[in-house]
Amino acid sequence: MSKDETTTPANFIRQIIDEDLAADRVSQIVTRFPPEPNGYLHIGHAKAICLNFGIAGDYDGVCYLRFDDTNPIKEESRYVEAIKDDIHWLGFQWKEIRHTSDYFETLYSRAVELIEKGLAYVDDLSMEEIREYRGKWNAPGQESPYRNRPVEENLDLFRRMRAGEFEDGSRVLRAKIDMASSNMNMRDPTLYRVRKVTHQNTGDEWCIYPMYDFAHCLSDAEEHISHSLCSLEFEDNRPLYDWVLDNSSPPSRPHQYEFARLNLEYTILSKRKLTLLVDTGKVSGWDDPRMPTISGLRRRGYTPESIRDLCDRVGVTKKDSVVEMGVLENTIREDLDRTAPRAMAVLNPLKLVITNYPEGESEELDAANHPQKPEMGSRKIPFGRELYIERDDFMEDAPKKFFRLTPGCEVRLRYAYFVTCTDVIKDAHGHITEVHCTYDPATKGGGSPDGRKVKGTIHWVSAPHAVETQVRLYDRLFTTPVPGKDTGDFMDDLNPDSAVTVKAFLEPALGAAEPGSHFQFERLGYFFVDPIDSAPQRPVFNRTVTLRDSWAKGRK
Repeated sequence: MSKDETTTPANFIRQIIDEDLAADRVSQIVTRFPPEPNGYLHIGHAKAICLNFGIAGDYDGVCYLRFDDTNPIKEESRYVEAIKDDIHWLGFQWKEIRHTSDYFETLYSRAVELIEKGLAYVDDLSMEEIREYRGKWNAPGQESPYRNRPVEENLDLFRRMRAGEFEDGSRVLRAKIDMASSNMNMRDPTLYRVRKVTHQNTGDEWCIYPMYDFAHCLSDAEEHISHSLCSLEFEDNRPLYDWVLDNSSPPSRPHQYEFARLNLEYTILSKRKLTLLVDTGKVSGWDDPRMPTISGLRRRGYTPESIRDLCDRVGVTKKDSVVEMGVLENTIREDLDRTAPRAMAVLNPLKLVITNYPEGESEELDAANHPQKPEMGSRKIPFGRELYIERDDFMEDAPKKFFRLTPGCEVRLRYAYFVTCTDVIKDAHGHITEVHCTYDPATKGGGSPDGRKVKGTIHWVSAPHAVETQVRLYDRLFTTPVPGKDTGDFMDDLNPDSAVTVKAFLEPALGAAEPGSHFQFERLGYFFVDPIDSAPQRPVFNRTVTLRDSWAKGRK
């Protein structure tokens, strides 16, 4: 039964499903998510995950996690485990785990069936020759000289391919379709190739492996997939999907439907290019917080709710588009604004000394953990004579609309008192090392009994009580919306300031922050306790996102 339309956005795929159910063309909705285990999943895969698992859940159906393990050269078991972790983290559960390799024997028999029908043949052309014979999109291809081999000869050669008699690249099995087709995918596509490589799931049992277009549709049929949902790039592959099913004897007849993939500014969503970033050391790994991988976003501090929210906002259409990075960043801002407790931290410290505060004394001030959620409670913050403030919050020669601390100016210290700058201390090179202020004891808590107003409020931490730690200021990995568009090489557009590590000072309570915790550092942004590099009483913080999107404007 379909999910309530008031909570589930309508889209063309749901309309197709509703029509199929109403017409009794299907009795149960069965979907699958079929990743290739040759790398980590990225934000684009998240949309496919949310769609396939979400539709199965909304229609009381099932979704299989099927690993498309047909290319053992690039596939590894560690990628399998990472994919499973990512799907669970996003909040989904599969009916069963399947592998294309589970069906290798069945796929082989379907290939034999096509050979026996005269619809497939063993070709001795090299891959380079096959590409040359295929022709151009605006001109027909040329038939292989091996295209009309007798059925018995093709069967014998194919069996010998399986037996390991031939070397890699020496022979392939091709479908016999139409070398003059306007769709290049239909010009006798390759169905099997020789690969004498150990498979991470089947070991050395096989030395021939099916191509994606042949294996995918038949695997769908074995699993009785009702709606095979693919990204738009596979639209031209659908005729081949249908041809294989229509010319063999599968146990069911699935249908493929294409939707627009998720494209995101200031990043790349090509697994090949992401692999290159990892292999060349441009990032620290697949889970580098600057990477658009699901594991990278998770380590940066994104929540599964924010990723699912992005996928809902993007929607399901048949038209490709590019999503602004600000849309993704706003989803996590909105989520953490509701859920993250507040705290104070100073990332670029400047010492502030309150000269009329008693030396050697301190006090504790109350601070709300969330301004709109009293149920989240409060905490105690130590306050004393010596504090750290952000260096950017002081300016000796300030412009007219600078409403923070300047000589002779009074500002509010968050949760504390009004202070007025009385003196500036500099070193021998003229660099400011301290600012001296006086405070008004009557303004405790940030209010004035005489009703005077101040225009600026700045945050701070007590210098003697502060916890010193490492904070990583992550930013966008690339400097341009479409990396490589102008230079021809996406590597040329890497942002040299995408990862900056600073020594920061935090309020004492943050010293016990648990790995995986989120906080809003007041006036600075949202931060996440790194789950890998943090240690007890030594948290390492990753900046998830700033409080507002001023990055792109600053770059223009």
